[in-house]
Amino acid sequence: MSPLLARTLVFVAAASVLVLEILAGRLLAPFVGITLETFTGIIGTVLAGIAVGAWLGGLAADRYPPRPLIAPLFVVGGVLAIAAAPLVGAVGPSMRAAGPAEIVILAAIAFFLPAAVLSAISPIVAKIELETLDETGTVVGGLSAVGTVGAIFGTFFTGFVLIATIPTRPILIGLGVVLIAIGGGLWVQARRASLLSAVIIPVALALGLNVVVAEPCDQETAYYCTSVEADADRSPGRVLVLDTLSHSYVDLEDPTYLGFRYSRLFAAVFATLPPGPLDVLSIGGGGFTLPRYLNEIRPGTSNTVLELDQTLVDIAEQELGLDPTSMTIEIGDARLLLAEQPDTAYDIVIGDAFGGLSVPWHLTTSEFAEAIHERLRPGGIYILNMIDYPPLDFAKAEAATLAAVFPHAAVIAPAAYVAGDRGGNFVMIGSPAPIPVDAISSGIVGFEGEPIVITGAALDAFIADARVLRDDFAPVDQLISRP
Repeated sequence: MSPLLARTLVFVAAASVLVLEILAGRLLAPFVGITLETFTGIIGTVLAGIAVGAWLGGLAADRYPPRPLIAPLFVVGGVLAIAAAPLVGAVGPSMRAAGPAEIVILAAIAFFLPAAVLSAISPIVAKIELETLDETGTVVGGLSAVGTVGAIFGTFFTGFVLIATIPTRPILIGLGVVLIAIGGGLWVQARRASLLSAVIIPVALALGLNVVVAEPCDQETAYYCTSVEADADRSPGRVLVLDTLSHSYVDLEDPTYLGFRYSRLFAAVFATLPPGPLDVLSIGGGGFTLPRYLNEIRPGTSNTVLELDQTLVDIAEQELGLDPTSMTIEIGDARLLLAEQPDTAYDIVIGDAFGGLSVPWHLTTSEFAEAIHERLRPGGIYILNMIDYPPLDFAKAEAATLAAVFPHAAVIAPAAYVAGDRGGNFVMIGSPAPIPVDAISSGIVGFEGEPIVITGAALDAFIADARVLRDDFAPVDQLISRP
């Protein structure tokens, strides 16, 4: 085997493993969300596959003639790459809102074997290339370096280019076909198999799995698996689903209709502000329900929306009736875009951004809350939607964070949530001015779940000894509990 071919095979195998690792996050997201725990499970699983594959590949290279092993490994690796998406699609629905164990299991089902198979190639190639012990360091070191460069290429090319331009399944199919073609070519060249058995049949079998198991998304963006579902009980109603979360309810005919309780709680808070148009900053757009609501009930309101995903804006325009000219929409990370907003410019800042069940950690900290405080007018409010379940460690920590930053803070949720008996959406408020608790309480009488407003001593009791979240300590994915 020529040195160039040897290095090419190692480069491709290593790059393919990292392509799979990066894509794993997108495949698992519709079922377990995108959290630190998700990526921890994926990285650990793939590393385990790499370790096992390298060990078994070296063992096999010492016990069997190494050259004939390479071709079938590429073919099998390609088949497993193509099969990853349907495997996740078949098993994932049983693991929605899963914990660490389920995340690792789901990642292992789809990605452990292809990582192991492809990682076995490098030690086998090294065995072939080692002609004398005098060059062991040069050969092994050179192939290790080439493999690392391949891994870097696979990471950067997938994360910066492929995911932004091509859906996940076509990327996996393309990767699998390339690997099968390489292995099949080597197999046919060695006259050990026909083109039909080495390439065509494996590709057909793997593609068949993708046909049998349907896509979980209507549309895949660079950040989310998205779908728009019709409300069976209200014909103009639409629900925007992002990964595991029903994110927004939009009535195509009536922008004042608010389908989710948390949004009606927001509206009750808005109603306590002085009449007239408002200057509003929204962190997270989704279905743009609340900006459209405020445009309708407060004519002349100025809405600025910070949305990470341009494709969500397109979906809202095409399927949810959004007129993007009715507000200012800025695309990018809210933490960075917030720094560009003027001070004391807003009456309301709305926090409604999610990654899975959780608010992205860098949007939960005291530093972020302080930046919001600086952009509120003296009578303004910061109102945040978040989700947590008993024992409510995340909800208590976020309440502690707002109470540490703002002179006045409050939590609105059903009494059973506050007591720690149940969980779901919590609405939290921070403000430079006193919060009109009585007016809000009057506005939410009769709401399902019998929500209450807690502030002062009741809020302190709810927070108890919870720690304030800061940029150097915000373990949100570990604090949040799932249903």
